[in-house]
Amino acid sequence: MEVDALTREVVVLIPTGSCEQHGPHLPLFTDSILATAAAEAVEQRLPKKVLLTPTLWLGASGRHLAMAGTLSGSFSAYMEALKSVVESLQPHGFHKFYALNGHGGNTEPNGIALREMKAKYPNATFGHAGYFSFIGGEIENVMTGPYRDIRHACEAETSLMMYVAPDLVRTDLLRDDGLTPEPPVVGVIHHFDEMSEQGSIGYATLATAEKGRRLFELAVAGCVREIEAIADGYVLQGISTSQ
Repeated sequence: MEVDALTREVVVLIPTGSCEQHGPHLPLFTDSILATAAAEAVEQRLPKKVLLTPTLWLGASGRHLAMAGTLSGSFSAYMEALKSVVESLQPHGFHKFYALNGHGGNTEPNGIALREMKAKYPNATFGHAGYFSFIGGEIENVMTGPYRDIRHACEAETSLMMYVAPDLVRTDLLRDDGLTPEPPVVGVIHHFDEMSEQGSIGYATLATAEKGRRLFELAVAGCVREIEAIADGYVLQGISTSQ
């Protein structure tokens, strides 16, 4: 009854994560933990503008399956699960949906699934992004290692886990890992057992909880701006013709 009483202008926020290997030092549920934490923080700041669903934790993680402990849905199964959340709430009048993602392997499936929903429900609003995409260029001022972005069980992701769930980080097993092609290639698809020795890519030994705090706050602030704009409404304006 509490759900039914909500205004239909709320944004249905759907965290999407995974259960997959994250090197020797981070838990299998890392992506789900971080996506959930970010989504919960958004809900706490916008309690009247967000309807938060449970996290879709069985992600599209096929490229990690060579490493034990990974659980993966097929692309079609994962996309159907996401679409089913929409299909469950749309008949009740909810019409604003946003997938807040924590796993890179879900990015393309999220986009395809929500484009299909937009084609089916053209008057509804659909969006998706990784929580990490809202950190933006400020990550350059936070990271100290050679990689100034978020990769996999890296300096950034390990720092985030040290801040969000420090008891789950095995600091005694921190190590730097990752293989790079020589000469460089762009656009080639690899599985993680081809790219990494123990399942991580980046400089985890440089991670700190303080870096994680700064990254998390940047991510949440950006997410809040996005969700608030969708909840309150926005307009599409034409480009200026003035010189």
